Amino acid sequence: MRPNGCKMSLLKKTHTFSFLHIDIARNSTDDFNLFHDKKKWHQIYRNPFGGPIALGFQLEALIEGAVREYRATYQDNSFVTQKNLRYSNYQFSFINPVKPGQLIDIKINKSLFSDDPLNPILSNRIRLKSSGKLSVTGYKKESRNPLFLPAPALPDFEILINAPDREFLCNTDFFVKKKFMNTSNAKNFLASSLIEQSDYFDEIEGKARFPEIFPCALISCALLENAIKESLDFKRNPMVYTSHKISIDRSHLSHLKSNDSLHLLVRLTQENENRTSSLQKTYECYGIVNHKNLLFRSLVSLVPLIRK
Repeated sequence: MRPNGCKMSLLKKTHTFSFLHIDIARNSTDDFNLFHDKKKWHQIYRNPFGGPIALGFQLEALIEGAVREYRATYQDNSFVTQKNLRYSNYQFSFINPVKPGQLIDIKINKSLFSDDPLNPILSNRIRLKSSGKLSVTGYKKESRNPLFLPAPALPDFEILINAPDREFLCNTDFFVKKKFMNTSNAKNFLASSLIEQSDYFDEIEGKARFPEIFPCALISCALLENAIKESLDFKRNPMVYTSHKISIDRSHLSHLKSNDSLHLLVRLTQENENRTSSLQKTYECYGIVNHKNLLFRSLVSLVPLIRK
């Protein structure tokens, strides 16, 4: 086990996305946002990006793979096992877009361990640059308890059995999107995120383990469906991610199987997380497996592309 104070150089990896990678990522997660569409991106009013851009969750999946490699290299997983760090947490801000063909580099700072008796944490600061510009910055943390939305007010999960898809849940302000876990989609999402899929799925070896970010990536589809209900004009008034805060229960993730149901619940939170921008919207997002287990919880913030 590596001591907390051990000096360790930064790990740096370089990557490049193609148009095909972006297409595969959005197809495998049903993300129909025009920002990622190579034929329709120009239909967005005053789109400054000049072409399709990578998905936010696609970038986080790339980071997940880099951190996984880092932890294996420096044997940090022994901390996770010893301290029973059940939750995987992502906290990232999105600064600049990532475009096809741009050189991407990821830097992971040395692991820091906080031995809090109530909630010990293993943490790595991470930054992702694209063509030399900062695109994503934040942390990947492992903890015993969820770092975000630790005590959510959620309805009884059993009512989801008969809940209509793409509708608001009866007597609540939660919008419901129902999905099913699918290994083929997960494999494609891994490949689109430049991650070796055999690290997670290998039929010959009997390996089938869903990556952390894939179920969370379906949040985008739920938010887009919700925006349709709210009559958002995707061409004239699109919104872009500013931050993701995600806590994933790895115990439930380890039991996730193909064809398991995943109900996504999203609602606009009453809290204004960024008081500097009254235009920002923050959504609580939850993923419930088989009407029983809370797989992940997340706070997702967005702002209009065109600030008024």
